[in-house]
This record gives sequence, C-alpha cells and structure tokens, in this order.
Amino acid sequence: MTRDANPLQSAASAASAASAAHPAARPATPFTLPARVPLLSRAGWAAFFAALILVCAVAPVLNLLVPADSAWNLSDYLLGLLGKIMCYAICALAMDLIWGYTGILSLGHGLFFALGGYVMGMYLMREAAGPGALPAFMGFLDWKELPWHWALSDSFVATVLLIFAVPGAIAGVFGYFAFRSRIKGVYFSIITQALTYAAMLLFFRNETGFGGNNGFTGFKSVLGLPLNTQAMQVLLLALSGLALLGCYLLSRWLIRSKYGRVLQAVRDAESRTMFCGYDPLPYKLSVWVISAMMCGLAGALYVPQVGIINPSEMSVGNSIEMAVWTAVGGRASLVGPIIGAFAVNGGKSWLTVAAPEYWLYVLGALFIVVTLFMPGGLIRLPGQIREWSARRRAQAGTSPALQGAQA
Repeated sequence: MTRDANPLQSAASAASAASAAHPAARPATPFTLPARVPLLSRAGWAAFFAALILVCAVAPVLNLLVPADSAWNLSDYLLGLLGKIMCYAICALAMDLIWGYTGILSLGHGLFFALGGYVMGMYLMREAAGPGALPAFMGFLDWKELPWHWALSDSFVATVLLIFAVPGAIAGVFGYFAFRSRIKGVYFSIITQALTYAAMLLFFRNETGFGGNNGFTGFKSVLGLPLNTQAMQVLLLALSGLALLGCYLLSRWLIRSKYGRVLQAVRDAESRTMFCGYDPLPYKLSVWVISAMMCGLAGALYVPQVGIINPSEMSVGNSIEMAVWTAVGGRASLVGPIIGAFAVNGGKSWLTVAAPEYWLYVLGALFIVVTLFMPGGLIRLPGQIREWSARRRAQAGTSPALQGAQA
C-alpha cells in the first residue's frame, strides 16, 4: 500500500486549483451616501423671509400707520381674519403630516385644537377674574373653590407647557392603543370621530368646570396687557404667523429626514416596511402626537383673537373641514394645505356674507371637483394644466398623421 504525497503539497495544489477555478474577486465598489439636501432652496428661503416680513412688518404697518380711509389700510376685520386663517393653516399642516405623509386620516383633530384653546381660555378667565377670585361662570353655579384641573391656570408658563402637554398626552394614550391594535383606515377615522364627539358632550356639561354651553368668554388681558386693543391684535397676528412659519420649517425638516422617509414608507406599504425591520408603532405614534401638539398651539393662538371658546369647536364638522383644507390645497406638499386653508376660509368669509345659504353647497361641490378632477390639489394644478396641454398638443399632432396614413 503506497502512501500519498506530502499533505502540505496536496493542500497547496488544491488551493491553486480552486484559485484557478474561481478568479480573484474584484475590488468592492466604493459606497457613497447621498449628499445632504438643504432644508429649503434659495427660492424657498426667499419666499420664507418674504412671508416673514409680510406678517411681522408689512401687515402691522398697514394696520397701525396707514390712515383708515386709505386704500392701503388693512382693516381690523381683515387683520383678525388673517390671524384666524393662519391658525387654521397650522391645523391643515398638522393634518398633512399624518394624512398626506403617513396615510392616517383623522376626523378628531378638532378635539386637539379645542383642548389648546381651552387651556389658554382657562388662563384668560383667571386673568379676567383677578388674583384669588373665581371665574364669573363659577359664581353663577355657586361654586366655592376651583376644580382640581384649574390648579395651574394662574401661571402663564404652566399654561404654555399645558398647551402642548394636554393634547400630546391624550393623543399619546389614544394613539398607543389604537396603533398597537393595528387599527387603521376607515375604522381609525370612525374611532377618532367618536372620541371627539364624546369629548364634546363631556364639555357641554356644567359640572365639568368648562363653562358648559357658553364656554369661556369675557377675556380682558393677557400678562397684564389689555387684550382688546389694536396693538395686541397686531401682536397676536404676528405670533400666529411666526407659529405657522415655525411649524412649516419643523414639518419640512421631519419629512426630509430619514424619519420622514420611513413615514412615507409606512403610508405606501406598511407590511413591507415591517419586513425591512422597521416597527411602524413609534413612527406613527410620534407623528400623531406632534400633529396633536401643533393643533393645540393653533387653538391657543385662536382663542385670544376671537374672544371665545366653547364645545362647538370640538364638533366633527370642524375636523372634517381640516381634511377638506388639506385635500383642496394638496396632500403631501406642506405648502398645499396652507394654500387650501387660505382659499377655503377666505371663500367662506366672503360667501357667508354674499350668499350665506349657498356656502355649504359650494364647499361640497369644491371638494367633489378637487377629488375628481384635481387629485393633486391647488398646489399641483399648474403642473396638471401643463400636462393636459402637452397631451392635447400631442393628440393634435398625431391626428393629421393618422388621417394621411388612412388616405
């Protein structure tokens, strides 16, 4: 029996044969990350600062310094209307975050808007009553002391914190159980609608300490400054504009980050996103809470400008209108919902004076037209018109050729 050759030589020959059969691997192609995209383009920053100057400088000058009989004067009515519409635009922006970019249609954001308004209203009622006194409506109900949930209402700092904390906490608790149970689609919309309706019925009750049907009104001052003055209304307009621009920058930063790309992946294909290793729960819950806080901020800025807050602000109709603003302006665009809020509410203010009996029909017709013929909303209407024009020109160019071929 003959012994084999040296095992080392056998191993070397086997290795050389393997290397001959499998040529050396090519060097790996270097992997480069995509370049960071700026938050706004140069034109975007120019438009942003133009809006900032318009809200903080031009509008106050036109209202305070231009004579009332001048054509350039911004009347107190238009000043208040612009302030309210900017608060509505914040709500539309919040709706776009969850509906346009995450695919969650909420019919309960009117609740978060009203909660922020009630927190601010509680502070303004304590300010109007004076130190140590009860609000006027509690005297009518023969109450002797403040309810427990009014404990921090005399502090402006605590009020500012609660404006974000109360809507955020309620949205967090509700959203955690809803998203953990995989409730989505029309079922989620129905549940949010039911939550808003139940809260509205609760706030209508006098024993809850929220003013019942009448809510809160009769505000006099904020931080010791008179509230019903022209200068204060201008200040509130500027604060509303700054809040809107700040919420826009925050939303754009979120959407253009990795966090925003995951949100859009959840919207387009939640199951595939889970298979890629992402848990949708923290993403959906966090954007839901952020959206609720934005609505709370809008409600807090809205109340001092209109001078009243009552449970009707929680109505389901108000939540549906937020969805209409977003759809009319254009979902998943950020700028579109702002345009939609200004267009719809500006038209509403004009039509309720010119033809009040037809306003609801016009609103419904507008929503149907946008849904059927302008699915991208007003923000994408110019591009859609260019596409239609190009299509008609292409059809007009091919028709003579077809006729010549048939001849």
